[in-house]
Amino acid sequence: MRWRDSKQSYNVEDRRGQEPMQAGMGGAGLLRLLPFLLRTKIGRIVLIAGAAFYAFQYFTGVNMLQGGMPDTSSSAMSGEQAAASSNDENRQFVAAILGTTETVWQQKLGGDYKEPTLVLYSGMTQTGCGVGQAQTGPFYCPADQKVYLDLSFMNELKKLGAPGDFAFAYVIAHEVGHHVQKLLGTSDQVHQAQQTSGKAQANTLSVMLELQADCYAGVWGHEVNKQMNMLEEGDIEEGIQAANAVGDDRLQQAAGQAVHPDSFTHGSSAQRIEWFKRGFESGDMTACDTFAELK
Repeated sequence: MRWRDSKQSYNVEDRRGQEPMQAGMGGAGLLRLLPFLLRTKIGRIVLIAGAAFYAFQYFTGVNMLQGGMPDTSSSAMSGEQAAASSNDENRQFVAAILGTTETVWQQKLGGDYKEPTLVLYSGMTQTGCGVGQAQTGPFYCPADQKVYLDLSFMNELKKLGAPGDFAFAYVIAHEVGHHVQKLLGTSDQVHQAQQTSGKAQANTLSVMLELQADCYAGVWGHEVNKQMNMLEEGDIEEGIQAANAVGDDRLQQAAGQAVHPDSFTHGSSAQRIEWFKRGFESGDMTACDTFAELK
C-alpha cells in the first residue's frame, strides 16, 4: 500500500508499555476488593498504606515502581517512550489507515460520522466493554466507541497465511465498520434482537453483523483504491487472504476442531471473502445488506 504520504489520524491512543494500573485496570479490581478490605483491620491498614503510597508518588512525581525516577510526562509514557512511539512505523501505519477510514466515512455519512478512537495496547487493557486481551484479537467496543488493537496480531495474521500491509489494513477497516454499524443503529438493533433469540439465531445475527462489517471494509477498500490510489499490485489478494484466514471454519480447523456451522459467530471464510468483495467491487453501502435474507 502507498500509505506513507497519507494523512495520519490524531485519534490514536497509545497505551503500549503501560502497566495494568496505568492502562485503567486497577480501579475496577480495587472496587471489587474494597468491601473485603474494609471488613478487617489489616485490610484497612493496607488501604491507608496504599493511599499514602500513591499520594507520595502523585505529589512528588517519583515513580517508586520504576526505580524512584520522576515521571515528567503528562501521560503514562515517558518522554523517550512518547518519542519512540511517534517514530514507530507500525503506529504511523495504523494512524494512516485510520485516517483513510475517516476520509471515506465522512464522505459516506457526512455530518453523522463521529470518528472513533483507536487504542494501541500490549497484552491487556481496560475498555468500556471490560478487560481487553490480545488473544481475543482486534475488537470494537460500542460502549466507548473505541477500536482496540494489539500489534502482535500482525504476526498472528502472518501465521494464518495472511501477510502484508493491506491484510492488516483490512482488519482495521473491519473494526471501523463496526463503528459505522453503531452510528447507524444496526449493532444496537442486533444486540437487542439477540436478547430474545435462541443461541442458534443469536449466532446467525452475529454472523450477519460481522459480514456486513467485512462488506464495509470492502467499501473502504474501493474508495482508497479509486480516490486515493493507495493500492499496489497484490493488495487486493492480501485482503482476500485476510478474510479467508479469519473465517470461523478455518479457525476451527486450525485449532484441531471439527467444523460446526451452527457455532459460527463471524462467518465462514467463503462468506467473508464474498462480502468483502461485494463492498470492494461496488463501493456502495447499500450492497452490504447482509440481513436481507432474514427479513
